[in-house]
Amino acid sequence: MTESRLYASAANVSERLVQPPALAISTVIFALRPSATSGRPTLWLPLVRRIREPFKDLWALPGGPLTQAESLQDAAARNLAETTGLAPNYLEQLYAFGGLHRSPSQRVVSIVYWALVEATQAELARESENVRWCRADGLQTLAFDHNEIVDYALWRLRNKMAYGSIAYHLLGETFTLAQVREVYEAVLDRTIDPANFRRQLKQAASIEPTDQYLQGGKHRPPRLYRYTGRTDHDAPEPTD
Repeated sequence: MTESRLYASAANVSERLVQPPALAISTVIFALRPSATSGRPTLWLPLVRRIREPFKDLWALPGGPLTQAESLQDAAARNLAETTGLAPNYLEQLYAFGGLHRSPSQRVVSIVYWALVEATQAELARESENVRWCRADGLQTLAFDHNEIVDYALWRLRNKMAYGSIAYHLLGETFTLAQVREVYEAVLDRTIDPANFRRQLKQAASIEPTDQYLQGGKHRPPRLYRYTGRTDHDAPEPTD
């Protein structure tokens, strides 16, 4: 390499070092969808295939650059709408990821949000060659540090299952007690004793029975409940 090229290369590195980091928004969206093998509810999230470098053709979380004219939450909601068509009721800031080597081209700091959507809403999400749902517990290598981000979001979700309201954002307006247990089992990735869980759940102040029943099963139809939102600290402690 000639002296002039060495000088130009060093100058480019120096320029990148003094440039401010780029800001981006990414979102982890969780929903319950049936397992392809067992049919039981499992935790899924939508991913987007990158169509340009860096990490072209790898899958990544929905997201994009932050513009000058919108808030962080508005940017997260816009990115979700543009990529998946989803408009989650639960959208919360998760964390800021700003490692020095997240992107090979420039320094990028990502403000990450996480969202929960009901299964019926997830079914309406747009899927295409470049947008698809994947199981949260079996992800391949993702672009950037997005595997680390998903792991952190799962850790946060599992910790927040100790609070009553979080599980109900993955359910519809009404639900059976068995469906609540299925949420806990899918998120915590373990089996929960049905009788103990049902007893503890019926003692919680945050749900109330309705006069409706779930129809269409082979056995006696179970009663439907609704979340009242009276308290956020009375979830049952799941026992095996």
